[in-house]
Amino acid sequence: MSNIQFGSRDLAKYPFLTEAGKYLKDLDYSLDEFEGPSKKRIIERACERILTAIDGNVFKQLDDLDTEIVSFLIALIIVHALGIRSVSRKYSLGEARRAEMFLERDLKHESDERMRSILTRIFKDLFSIDITQENNKFKFKVSEYLKRATYFHDEHWKLVNRIVNRGFVYLDSDDTVRLIRDEISLYIYDKINKMELKQLPESIKIKVDELRGKVVKHVEFRRYFVTTKYPPCVHHILQLLSKAENPPHSARFLLATYMLSIGKSTDEICALFETAPDYNERVTRYQVEHLAGMKGSRTKYVCPSCEKVTSDNNCYRTEECDGIINPLQFGRRRIRNE
Repeated sequence: MSNIQFGSRDLAKYPFLTEAGKYLKDLDYSLDEFEGPSKKRIIERACERILTAIDGNVFKQLDDLDTEIVSFLIALIIVHALGIRSVSRKYSLGEARRAEMFLERDLKHESDERMRSILTRIFKDLFSIDITQENNKFKFKVSEYLKRATYFHDEHWKLVNRIVNRGFVYLDSDDTVRLIRDEISLYIYDKINKMELKQLPESIKIKVDELRGKVVKHVEFRRYFVTTKYPPCVHHILQLLSKAENPPHSARFLLATYMLSIGKSTDEICALFETAPDYNERVTRYQVEHLAGMKGSRTKYVCPSCEKVTSDNNCYRTEECDGIINPLQFGRRRIRNE
């Protein structure tokens, strides 16, 4: 299994692998070469990858393998040069979702041995974790699983709902792929942050400036929402969004229903989620309008109680929360006092 060689098609799908770096060295690419018109297509493809991710979509092209491999690196450079944290997070998640899409497809069509090699190589290269397979299940040490499963707040991922035996958690291929998606995203985000660039070719500088103008409208955050007039649970979610981080589903539900209850419009609420790395305008608007009773069953959802907020691990109680049983009581009291 370890002797399987990755071809250019594999590396175009998973360009974050160590082998992709070696492949680029063999191609003997230099940043200086990107001053010429011959590399314009690669730069354009890199920008396309970035904008696709910012829009919350998955970049699916795989028609020119060398271009896909090199454009990943150029996209990393451009995102680093932009220096906008929310763009870095959105791009990292977009590339992770792309890898997830290909992994899921390959698991259905490639040989078992080849896919074991790709999955185990990703875990080994990116996270220094050795995983093995037994009876068509992937084995993780419980400690390694718990480190990664904390990203999920669904009952499905809780340890009590998993197959556990002798210190190992057993996952099927779909769950294994989903488990590492966020890890890949964090890995790419960290890679962007650690890049050190001395001088960029003028052709890339021009694209950075062009992109900056295009992405500002996507990442501008309504900071006036992040004030202390809201209860600590809501304030914490707004802080996560202001840092371009993904709140869990239960926190998003709390934020949306709370804002609806105090009279915020669906447009204002949708704007709050724009900095989330996985933001998708169409999906977000549908979900907010559904909660507002404008879609589906036409039922307007209410803000969860403090008890529910606590059970969902979204409570950040302070002394000012004493005596309230719903976040709305805190908010109304503070807003009246102001």
